[in-house]
Amino acid sequence: MRASTEHITVTLGGVVICETDHSLQILETSHPPTYYLPRETFVEGSLQPVPGSSFCEWKGTAGYLDLRGGDQVAPRAAWFYPTPAAPYTDLVDHIALYPQLMDQCSVDGEVVTPQPGGFYGGWITSKVSGPFKGVPGSNGW
Repeated sequence: MRASTEHITVTLGGVVICETDHSLQILETSHPPTYYLPRETFVEGSLQPVPGSSFCEWKGTAGYLDLRGGDQVAPRAAWFYPTPAAPYTDLVDHIALYPQLMDQCSVDGEVVTPQPGGFYGGWITSKVSGPFKGVPGSNGW
């Protein structure tokens, strides 16, 4: 995990729902970076808690959120770790999201290509290269 000062924007329903120059970036094996964005940088009313959770053996138990922008709702499009395991405690009050469920996500003005597959939340830019998990046949690596 590392701190990033890249300029991040997230648009949903034609509305910028998050904009920040301070995020956390996590790189997992065979994944492009996943960005965790400070909760306070999301537009008021854009984060809606939903029931359910999942467990990551490294980070702990994640909660989920619907994201709202304009008249659009992206169900369970974001997740967070309310009490992450060490060494991920900096993730408290940070939100990760699936870029494929947004109108657009950008990093320093470059539009992100979402990581393939419905399970992954990686952000692909020209600064990273694959292959990345999520393409057909990649479950075993």
